[in-house]
Amino acid sequence: MATPVAPGPATIRVRVPAKINLALGVGGVDADGYHRLTTVFQAVSLHDELTAQWDEPGLFSIAMSGEGTDLVAADDSNLAMRAARLVAERFGPESALGVRMTVKKSIPVAGGMAGGSADAAAALLACSVLWDLDADLEELRELGGELGADVPFSMLGGTAIGTGRGDELVPVLTRGAHHWVLAVADVGLSTPTVFRRFDELQPGGCDLAMPTELLNALASGDSVALGRHLHNDLAEAAIDLRPQLQQTLDAGLEFGALGAIVSGSGPTCAFLCRNEESAVALSVRLGAEGVARAVRRVRGPVPGARLIS
Repeated sequence: MATPVAPGPATIRVRVPAKINLALGVGGVDADGYHRLTTVFQAVSLHDELTAQWDEPGLFSIAMSGEGTDLVAADDSNLAMRAARLVAERFGPESALGVRMTVKKSIPVAGGMAGGSADAAAALLACSVLWDLDADLEELRELGGELGADVPFSMLGGTAIGTGRGDELVPVLTRGAHHWVLAVADVGLSTPTVFRRFDELQPGGCDLAMPTELLNALASGDSVALGRHLHNDLAEAAIDLRPQLQQTLDAGLEFGALGAIVSGSGPTCAFLCRNEESAVALSVRLGAEGVARAVRRVRGPVPGARLIS
């Protein structure tokens, strides 16, 4: 690929959503050491924003702001930094490119909502546009799969079935919008820690059957049925590590949620509501009950990583 003769746009901004796993089936470990998954993702209206600006060739940096970012490395181990370098390496040459990135985080850190993967997806898109590289969205999604199983969905957005490691995606037909209340925990949970506990509790993994009833509920727009069929095989492990999560889930159901689920590997809990009015009422009740550090109202599905002005 030819080296850009001059910098492209001075600044590129990308907004990227959090995700909820409406269903998460976790199987055994494959030959490569990854758990096989059958999951249904939904992107929701809680976003990180990444800004990318040209820097001197070979210089790559990232700065982050927002709650919990003191726990996120700002070096080459950062997933967004790895994404930027991977784009430069594949479509560069890397030696001719540089970027200075800043991230404003709203997605909880280590909250089971793919915040790190979202930032990587944003970096893939932002850098490819900033550097005016010949990379389409499908190529970027494939590249994202090398960084993490959730990165391709963070780029795609909407609602989708994920199989394999969760990175083999098929969009799902959905009718209408879904209103969610998120209960954000005081301290995050490490995804590898949750999977290790899952392996102790469920040697050999669980069933990977397609969640047909949940998919039917999405297609028909039946929120009541959807609430009944939310499922997460990692919930038992997350609750075992953080028993207070059960209190949070019980409180949301007691206060009128149609369904409750631990999001991904946790510890964020997601509550499905009948409509926006019900979501407002539930968020007030949960906030007053003090069962979470913060409460957020979101809706889904929303698009994946997108350029913003």
